[in-house]
Amino acid sequence: MSELDLRLSTATAQDTGSYRLLELPPELCQIIESASEKTASLFIKGHPTEDAVLCTLEKTYAVRSVVLSNTVLVVTPSRSDPGGTVHIRDQLHEILELVPVVPKLHKLSILLRDMEYDEGDEDRQATMPKYSYEQARSEIQASEAEFARGLKERRILVLEGQLRPIAPAHLSTILELLLNYLISLSLSHQAAPIEELVSLSKQVMSWFGDVKEGLWKMDVDAVIRELGVGILRHHRHNPISENEFLKKWKNVVGDTFECSVKLSLLSGDYLRNLSSIGEEATLTYFPSSALPVDPAARFVELFLTRQRWKHEEIQHFLLDIAVNSKERDKLLLKHARALTDTEGVWYTARVSYNN
Repeated sequence: MSELDLRLSTATAQDTGSYRLLELPPELCQIIESASEKTASLFIKGHPTEDAVLCTLEKTYAVRSVVLSNTVLVVTPSRSDPGGTVHIRDQLHEILELVPVVPKLHKLSILLRDMEYDEGDEDRQATMPKYSYEQARSEIQASEAEFARGLKERRILVLEGQLRPIAPAHLSTILELLLNYLISLSLSHQAAPIEELVSLSKQVMSWFGDVKEGLWKMDVDAVIRELGVGILRHHRHNPISENEFLKKWKNVVGDTFECSVKLSLLSGDYLRNLSSIGEEATLTYFPSSALPVDPAARFVELFLTRQRWKHEEIQHFLLDIAVNSKERDKLLLKHARALTDTEGVWYTARVSYNN
């Protein structure tokens, strides 16, 4: 083993604290090693009041500090004796690690409050607050792919460079017209000519399917779900019977698509209630998107709403705060207690909450 002469650099004092050691997970190493100069894109995002995150084009990672048990020295070779002498530039007592996290897209709902796009809102546009696409892309802690997906899932339009969430009632009207138009013209929802649908926004259509080469391939489940949520949204405080809701839903989508109507499309947006055995079930609008983002606060809200949750029910209300099923199970283990009986697995709160 060759020996090296360690010396303190004359620049040590000014370099102290200038270096950070970042440990890359395997998938990031692969991206960097295989990427060219044009495709290697990593971004650090975060407001001064937020913890920083690192974003690739596809994923978001939390940047966390881990204290080292041993000191790591940052050294550079000596210019006069590069083969035998190195200069100590800094001493590191911690490294930064990257952990996949859920993108912080919930901020969009707060930032875009009172900016809804609705029919006949031209008079409000002059006084309406504005939040641009470019501003949001630079400030929201999410990767490019996650940000684009977030706009689509939250039904947010980009109009003249400004973000505008579309009013749910207006969106339901557009989708109802779209379904009626498809049926009246005998157009296939697998390949509907865009020219035939010029009265509808191409941007809205892209939320509910793929637009390619002048044709629209409709995502049937996405359209049916949105129309179902549009009906259910009126029943946050006054439950509707399950049969009545399904009848209304099928009536809205029409004969062609009524076979696609199923409650599983609305998982995470409703509660199914049974007062007693033999009574008809009722549905209440209960969207997971309206629940707190903080896991502890979300579980408090869930267990204040219901003392016991079936596993297949509660999991749908955790999808937007857990990166994957493993992370979701960790949250359940931390904040809930599992009980098993003849009906399956139930979860109750670890602490008692008063309604």
